[in-house]
Amino acid sequence: MWRVGIDVGGTFTDLFAWNEADGRQVSSKVLTTRPDRSLGVLNALEAADIACDSISFLMHGTTTATNALLERNYPDPAMVTTVGFRDTIEIGRQHREFLYDPYQVKPRPIIKRRYRYTINERMNVAGETVRELNEAEAREIARKIKAHGIKSVAVAFINSYKNGAHECAMRDIIQQEAPGTAVVLSHETRPVFREHGRFTTTAIRAAMIPVMQDYFERLENALKTRGFKGSLLILKSSGGITGVDYARQHPEELIESGPAGGVAYAAYLSKLLGQFPNIIHTDVGGTSFDVSIVENGKGLITRDHEIEWEIPCIVPMLDIHSVGAGGGSIGWMDEGGSLRAGPRSAGSSPGPVCYGLGGTEPAITDANLLLGRIEPTLGGKMQLDKAGAEAAMERLAAQIGLSTIETADGLIRIACENMAQAVKKVLVSRGRDPRDFILASFGGAGAMHACFVAESMNIPKVIMPIHAGVASAFGATAMDLRQDLEAFYFSPVADADLDTVNRLFEDLEQRAVALLLADGIPRERIELSRSAQMRYVGQTYEVDTPLPSKVLVQADIPHVIETFHQCHEREYGVSSNDFAPALVALGVTAIGKMATPPPMPAGASGKEPIKGERQIYFNGAWHPSKVYDGHALQTDASVAGPCIVEYEHACAVLPPNAVATVDTYGNLIIDISRNLTTGD
Repeated sequence: MWRVGIDVGGTFTDLFAWNEADGRQVSSKVLTTRPDRSLGVLNALEAADIACDSISFLMHGTTTATNALLERNYPDPAMVTTVGFRDTIEIGRQHREFLYDPYQVKPRPIIKRRYRYTINERMNVAGETVRELNEAEAREIARKIKAHGIKSVAVAFINSYKNGAHECAMRDIIQQEAPGTAVVLSHETRPVFREHGRFTTTAIRAAMIPVMQDYFERLENALKTRGFKGSLLILKSSGGITGVDYARQHPEELIESGPAGGVAYAAYLSKLLGQFPNIIHTDVGGTSFDVSIVENGKGLITRDHEIEWEIPCIVPMLDIHSVGAGGGSIGWMDEGGSLRAGPRSAGSSPGPVCYGLGGTEPAITDANLLLGRIEPTLGGKMQLDKAGAEAAMERLAAQIGLSTIETADGLIRIACENMAQAVKKVLVSRGRDPRDFILASFGGAGAMHACFVAESMNIPKVIMPIHAGVASAFGATAMDLRQDLEAFYFSPVADADLDTVNRLFEDLEQRAVALLLADGIPRERIELSRSAQMRYVGQTYEVDTPLPSKVLVQADIPHVIETFHQCHEREYGVSSNDFAPALVALGVTAIGKMATPPPMPAGASGKEPIKGERQIYFNGAWHPSKVYDGHALQTDASVAGPCIVEYEHACAVLPPNAVATVDTYGNLIIDISRNLTTGD
């Protein structure tokens, strides 16, 4: 039986699979099918020659939820909230994205104002009823929701994180008056304070439930029609997988579903190789460039992710930053006459000009083709239209007054600098030093740009894994099932009621274990860990702090405080003994261990490693460069730039002075330190 990982991106749908019986590994890459992305999943399976009835686990990462959110492409949901809080999700935190721009416009709210209803009810901060829910108002609102044909509703009352009784009552009334309506409650979605994040995350959940239920239903039906009887598991933003039944009810946890697979691959490499505990994970797809940090073999988690400016999603998710810099990113001239790259993308339809599918504007892929860095048939997958790409680039070159080849080279340089700035943003925001990391390059176009990005950031080494072209799909098969649950508890640590804390942790653990058991994970394969959101008294934001997985007693308090000081200093570069630490929320992470892909030795193809030679443009000149078959390179093989190392779904571009060696498992370790020291 096969364990299959499939990642549906903006341009390509990638597949990686390994056979449980003999360890065989296969992969495929097909164009993403819009508007029905489930067809791309089936196409990828067909391209890999994997029958649906031979699949035991299908792990699926998808950008469907993210795309629907960004495009506001979903059936109108409604919101019911406390009187006075109708516009909370639109007002936000009154921050400005561009401090000195008087004309900036906020993103459209997740739920239209006409469908945001208010009701007389009130809980205080202690969870005590100040004003009872007005049942007559509630029924009138429910009837309006039914009359508008709305199928999903977010119920978000102030202070419901302490007592959700009014939200539950409102749900019951809506379901009585409008049967079949999906109702999501803020205290169940994310039981934490700060109403803006809680309300917005609940709104996201309500908006995405119809979209993802429809998508998963179509996908399941298509798979079952073809004989699929295995488990369909969905990648979560937190770096784990979950059953499809849970995913369809919690789509807010799928926002970074696709990129999460790449982080899992980086973590897999860190554990497999041992010598690279800290990795900067980068992934260049057709549409975007994703970057995140893997530290000590684990992806860093954030609870402050924003879908767009002032639209936060506060579920735990991998700290992934994305910019519009992919293979399909379009080159253009701005009003000042400067060359720009992205963020607008050609996507998969029509795609870059060289795809011959109707694209007319030059993209990053077109530039790489003209610079000699892409083989014109993509390894036999399709014949690229070089003449069309050159004509499109020539039109852009005429606008900015450069030659065609200078424009193509400039487009790549600008795109790489955009990628480097994204890496810098992630490192600086988490207080990390790039010299402590190796840059891992994923995605079909990742290693074509990785050396230039690393050079810009003074990172001396790059690793390109052998499955870089389908990295997120590979990572999907290396993931464990995961559930993250939280409970609100606010108190200075010194005053904490440990009986209450222990009771809350026990309840969270029981619920988390039950969710994993429902996905078929035996209890002996479940690992539990505890944490707390902590801050100094008077601070605004919290630091995730690990806690001992045992019954806490008073003697544990000094250790808890010291751990918080260490975590705070790692994140912000400072800690203080002058301010008392406080607990804000308690969290439990439950991991259901899964089998991972077996590592394969390098050079298994038995082919001649040198495929030929071609001219490649670097630093203003053409260079004769060897082209290698990456799958044919043996362990400890060494290649020197300028050269190209081609793989089935990706290729690495080594500039002059770069040197690469092949490790035991076929991964390419590229040393660019000579470029950094010589300035070449």
